Amino acid sequence: MEPDLYLDVPYVPTDEKVVEAMLDFAYVGRKDVLYDLGCGDGRIVVAAALNRSTRGVGVDMDPARIADAMEYAGDTGVEYLVDFVEGDLLTADFSEATVVTLYLLDSVNVELRPRLLSELRPGARIVSHAFNMGDWKADEQLNFSGVRLYKWIVPAAVAGSWHWQGTDGKEYRVELKQKYQQVTGKAWVEGRPAKLQSALLQGALLELVIQENDAAAADSFVMRFEDDQLVAAESSKQAAPAKRVAA
Repeated sequence: MEPDLYLDVPYVPTDEKVVEAMLDFAYVGRKDVLYDLGCGDGRIVVAAALNRSTRGVGVDMDPARIADAMEYAGDTGVEYLVDFVEGDLLTADFSEATVVTLYLLDSVNVELRPRLLSELRPGARIVSHAFNMGDWKADEQLNFSGVRLYKWIVPAAVAGSWHWQGTDGKEYRVELKQKYQQVTGKAWVEGRPAKLQSALLQGALLELVIQENDAAAADSFVMRFEDDQLVAAESSKQAAPAKRVAA
């Protein structure tokens, strides 16, 4: 999509109650960094700063909207917490964001989708007003005053082969396939095929439930994706971080 086509997205200000619903839906707080892509007059960024002490950045291609947003931030006294950037959504750097808000179009969301998945950290939240992300299904949806809100949690990239040792000394291995937050795969225990009962991924957290054989109780491993490893996220039977197995 050519950058100038983004100006064809109609500017429709988000109702103030919907703004607060979007911020609540994303659990926005003072430790977050909020990016609003297609920020218009800046009302989402300003509301987060004013009511939640959240640092925020608004990005818009329309210089008139950026001027309005900067004036609004000054009038409300939150200019020290916010910034507004005139620029192309396809090239703007939003990698530091922990929350991204959108009120664009389905087609623009889909165009942004690869960057959102690859550049945001696992666990970052994305909330879209009215429009979805194509075949990337939302983790949650909310109907508020006749408006549909969508929320996604950016998933860690866990596809591939992993191995680790359990506290019982057994060697575990899984081969995982991934499409967005949906994970499937196969498992082995001590080199023998086992049953991967479930694989649940939310942000950086991955829960694998493995049953060694029909007579054995299933083992649950809750792991967190960090530095291309899967480390134990809570008390578990995992003795060491899971590491990738080279293809």
